Amino acid sequence: MNALPAVEVSQTPEEKFREYLASRPRTQRYTTQQRDMVKYIFSKHNHFDADELIDEMKRESFRVSRATVYRTLNKLVDASLLRRINLGDRTVYEHDYGYAQHDHLHCEQCGAMIEFENTEVEQMIRDVCQQQHFHYIGHSFVIRGICGNCNRARMTKRRLDLV
Repeated sequence: MNALPAVEVSQTPEEKFREYLASRPRTQRYTTQQRDMVKYIFSKHNHFDADELIDEMKRESFRVSRATVYRTLNKLVDASLLRRINLGDRTVYEHDYGYAQHDHLHCEQCGAMIEFENTEVEQMIRDVCQQQHFHYIGHSFVIRGICGNCNRARMTKRRLDLV
């Protein structure tokens, strides 16, 4: 994974999540499990699925229930703190808050997620939306394929097969 630089934000993820919970039609409590999750998720920049998050947090002695994790992930997406990325049969999450719009290359062999920004892609999307009178809010662009490391390993194996 190539991590992109963070952008400056006015609130911490925890403050933004508290604000989101308070703005709900029925104000929701900010629980200890939710606080632990937000702090844990935003302590590192990686792509993860719900099961990986549960396993990692339990390994580090956090008490989290599976139901709370799934509910809180949905709330974090609704609060624009996390972005949900569907990869066929797997859904991963990444930081949305504090990071510029970017896209991904996904290696279908090793699972690597490579982040990239490209101003030409962004401009093309804006142009298409403008031509179609489409109000652009955001996008999720994932290119599936095989990463450089897996390609090199594949080519080396093929050369050895020829010997």
